[in-house]
Amino acid sequence: MPSIRPYRPTDRSALYGICVKTADAGGDATGILSDDSLWGDLFAVPYAERHPDLCWVVETDDGRAIGYIVATDDTDAFYTWFRDEWWPPLRERFPRPEEPATREDHMVDYGYTRMPGIEPNAAEYPAHLHIDLLPETQGHGFGRRLMETLFAELTRRGVTGLHLGIDPKNAGAAAFYERIGMHRLESAPGGQLYGVRFPQTD
Repeated sequence: MPSIRPYRPTDRSALYGICVKTADAGGDATGILSDDSLWGDLFAVPYAERHPDLCWVVETDDGRAIGYIVATDDTDAFYTWFRDEWWPPLRERFPRPEEPATREDHMVDYGYTRMPGIEPNAAEYPAHLHIDLLPETQGHGFGRRLMETLFAELTRRGVTGLHLGIDPKNAGAAAFYERIGMHRLESAPGGQLYGVRFPQTD
């Protein structure tokens, strides 16, 4: 039976693999972009590098990582680090398109536009996350357990709330977040955001 454990540096390549296998509205995005690693460079590995203490993986009995949750407890601080430290070494591989036209262009441009202040919900919901599970893990409660693990740690740290974005085409993800008590937030056209507030103790 798979189990949940804290992230280890040796999981880095697995994060890339899981991310691309789930990046197309929950489906396999292999080959959609010219470089499959871009998905992980944007949505998984930088979180593990910046906040390994806010990352957990689902591991099989034979030691394979088959799912993960990665997060930051401070979106604006994370995007400052992303802009200043994480993204610059990737600019040569991913030059910024002058006028984004393709899906890949928009993904690359996303990397160039991460900066503090870009997310209007960050003040009230400062944390955000990405969670991805391979099909073999789904339907066994691991998504809920990963979310509960992260929520408990953020609550312990006194974080006031968390937001996340999903692909509007991913109806299953929307239903999941609503089942665990998250609510819709105002979002830009073409986007879909959810948020949750955490109890505060004196």
